[in-house]
Amino acid sequence: MKFTAQIVADFTKGEIVGNPDEVVTDISKIEEGKQGTLAFLANPKYEKYLYTTEASIVLINKDFQINGKTKPTLIRVDNAYDAFTSLLELYTKMIPEKKGIEQPCFIHPDAKIGKDVYIGAFSYIGPGAVIGNHVKIYPQSYVGDFTQIMDNTIVFSGVKIYHGCFIGRECTIHSGVVIGADGFGFVQQPDQQYRKIPQVGNVIIEDSVEIGSNVTIDRATMGSTIIRKGVKFDNLIQIGHNVEIGENTVIVSQAGIAGSTKVGRNCQIGGQVGLAGHLKIGDNVKIGAQSGVSNSLKDNETVLGSPALEVTKQIKAMIVYKSLPEMSKKIAALEKELRELREKLL
Repeated sequence: MKFTAQIVADFTKGEIVGNPDEVVTDISKIEEGKQGTLAFLANPKYEKYLYTTEASIVLINKDFQINGKTKPTLIRVDNAYDAFTSLLELYTKMIPEKKGIEQPCFIHPDAKIGKDVYIGAFSYIGPGAVIGNHVKIYPQSYVGDFTQIMDNTIVFSGVKIYHGCFIGRECTIHSGVVIGADGFGFVQQPDQQYRKIPQVGNVIIEDSVEIGSNVTIDRATMGSTIIRKGVKFDNLIQIGHNVEIGENTVIVSQAGIAGSTKVGRNCQIGGQVGLAGHLKIGDNVKIGAQSGVSNSLKDNETVLGSPALEVTKQIKAMIVYKSLPEMSKKIAALEKELRELREKLL
């Protein structure tokens, strides 16, 4: 990558404050900026670094008020974060694309392979599988029998997609993901041993879904586990059998959702959240990190804690909880005074 400030300004529709011929060849965080790098400032919390950074060019918002001397060339844009994201997208497009079918790998004769695909070495494509156009499957990945992967989806190394699953268009699936493993279904027998319930459903992942590393999405017992369009998963998430995640919902790492729970659209679920099974979570719900949710939630609710409560109630409860040691001492003192008064009266 090699851009001048003028090229960056033209691409982002920004206004230059400084040298239009300033050149950058790399990107950096503003607090770690070096000569020849491009950075951005969107969060006012990082303003102090604008006056100390060694970055050559910094993107800032048009309405940002400068309160000190700056060294870099500045480019004022409508939204610095969005502009920087657009530049990163441009940067990634410049990286040479993988193409072709590497050897050794196994592609069953009955599989259908689209145009301009990349299939990395030591990958396996099972019978009846359908691989769409421009799909990239990196080395050591497994695509089971009759699984379909639609156009422009990227499957990174070491992903395992079991039989009969469906992956939509323009999805990104990171390394270590397992899609379509058996749901956790067992029936306890009279002798206390557990009999496995066959898991005969599948997993459906709609378009534009991104799944972080080491996520597991279990197949349905019957029917489908469904991840709707635009969902974004962080790393290390467990999705149980017959779960449904609504459009554009975001889930942060180490969250777990038990079987048959339905999550609505546009929800935000924090890290290490646990959702019990068979719940219904409404649209636009926000669940704070480490919350334990055991009851269904209505549209637009914001909850926190374990057990999860409406956020203002939980904050009040937390304040009381922190005060419990002192309250315990006061209660003990009051009980002592009460005993002494009773003894005097008697």
